[in-house]
Amino acid sequence: MNLIKLQIVELLNRHQKITAVADELGLKQPTVTFHMKSLEKELGVSLFESRGGKVILREPGKALLHYAVKINALAAESRRIVQEFGALERGQLRIGASYVPATYLLPEIIHQFSLQHPGVSISIAVQTSPVTREMLINHEIDLGIMLTEPFEHPALVKGLIGEDQLVAIFSPDHPLAAEEELRLDLLQQSRLVLHSGESSTRQLSDRWMNDIGLQPLHYMELDSAEAIKRSVMLGGSVAFLSKMAVEEEVRQHRLQMKALPGLDQRRYLYYAYNKERHYSGLIHRLLPALPIPTNRNRQGIA
Repeated sequence: MNLIKLQIVELLNRHQKITAVADELGLKQPTVTFHMKSLEKELGVSLFESRGGKVILREPGKALLHYAVKINALAAESRRIVQEFGALERGQLRIGASYVPATYLLPEIIHQFSLQHPGVSISIAVQTSPVTREMLINHEIDLGIMLTEPFEHPALVKGLIGEDQLVAIFSPDHPLAAEEELRLDLLQQSRLVLHSGESSTRQLSDRWMNDIGLQPLHYMELDSAEAIKRSVMLGGSVAFLSKMAVEEEVRQHRLQMKALPGLDQRRYLYYAYNKERHYSGLIHRLLPALPIPTNRNRQGIA
């Protein structure tokens, strides 16, 4: 079984067309068909099925796909690593990041890193923290930057960058702005702007509101932190967002924020990479640019 056959399995699952697979691999269609039949003969099982003009994977093919994706990713990674040793001023660095660090932490860091290493190509995939962890485990990215609750996984090395908390935000002319602490009766009377239900911010907000018995009478949902902030700036509304996401607007007096009383759960900003990945000069050149606490070990921080 060679790599080209495993690449065909992965690409067929993606495109379901032999022509598309042949184009992506730079092969002729009969060559792709030959490799498909050869793989089925080698394994002694039918892997592919033609249906409605498409080629789909049978159950044995789906089982093989799980490993084909990992092997293809490892093969691509091995090529990159060897090339990095040849010249650290060239290469590709794939970063996965959850929304808050991708928006409010990484842009300046990546900008400075790119100025120092102009030959390095950097891509950032913005996903939820759970998806980012899965991408690390599957070798789909080189480095993950996540704002999340504490986590452990045997395949991952992680380090602490910082700590964040959920806060209530409102405009300077909102009645809550005149209070020293967040008054729940005023909050109950306010219209809330909530993050979409799939976000970790919304899940944490819901748990806190449930714990204190807050039942919002008027609220709307938005799936963008920037849209939420702009809506709150118009006045009259309250939202719950990451402190890191609103610090600039608070400094500019466009928003005010207050801690959520009784909220004990905090979120942490981690970097992580797959410990099975060979030493990468690019990763370890980027890590010093992250605001990692100097009094902590950079690896294995719980």
